[in-house]
Amino acid sequence: MAKIEDLLTWALSPTISAILVTLIFSLTLPVLIHYYLYKRAVAKELPTFLLLGPSGGGKTALLTLLATGAASPTHISQAPQTAICQLPSTTRASEDQYRSENDTSSRSQPSILLLDTPGHGKLRHHAFSSLTSPAAIKGLLFVVDSAVLSSAAGLTEAAEYPYDILLLLQKRHTQGKTSKGPQAIPVLLVANKQDVFTSLPAGLVKSKLEEELGKVRLTRSRGLLDSGIGMEDDTDEEGNWLGEYGAKTFRFSQMREHGVEIDVVGGSMNGEGEDPGNVHECWSWIGANI
Repeated sequence: MAKIEDLLTWALSPTISAILVTLIFSLTLPVLIHYYLYKRAVAKELPTFLLLGPSGGGKTALLTLLATGAASPTHISQAPQTAICQLPSTTRASEDQYRSENDTSSRSQPSILLLDTPGHGKLRHHAFSSLTSPAAIKGLLFVVDSAVLSSAAGLTEAAEYPYDILLLLQKRHTQGKTSKGPQAIPVLLVANKQDVFTSLPAGLVKSKLEEELGKVRLTRSRGLLDSGIGMEDDTDEEGNWLGEYGAKTFRFSQMREHGVEIDVVGGSMNGEGEDPGNVHECWSWIGANI
């Protein structure tokens, strides 16, 4: 106790040494506190990738495969699920794109947060709220069953969901509060179940979805006109028009004008034997967008 009193007496004394120590302490303490809080904030905010798509498309299977490296039976999700994954050593992050292939120095593989959202129509609000939240969303993986899309009914049902998502991303970009606009969110369309005999190849999935999204766009535009919305103000109709306004056909490339880059890959989440499933292209896309 006496030593503490002596220390306090010295600290409050008008000596040069006490003044210097007090000055150094007062300047260093805020820096240390700021560094500590910054490190904690960075540690909590992992790059987040959102898994979307109709029920039964394979979102949860993809989540399991990316998180564990192995395929396992899944069931239809009723609530959002999350998993923290680390980029495989065979996949390069965007920060390593200029690293030489011959560079043998160790590199840290970043971790990401995967958020799987339910695909049922009544539960899709989880996905929409995630897109409007301030979380560090780095990209969307929209998973579809490429075998279901081979039927006209399945294709029509599957097109409504991506239309709503893409329109939300478009409005998010055009209605940004700053001149710079919000950070762009790329989209990866995953044509799942390529191992099924009736599945469509990824290229055909892309073209068929583009065609069907064009039909949805036209139907909704007519609905606006029939209801009287947009007749007096063309900007209302234009704001609810997906892609290039007035275009007769829809192409994913039209979304680039609105800050949305869309890629399409094929995959299979149901591995057989020692095959854990085909998600190599998914990992490559994720790495390129970290």
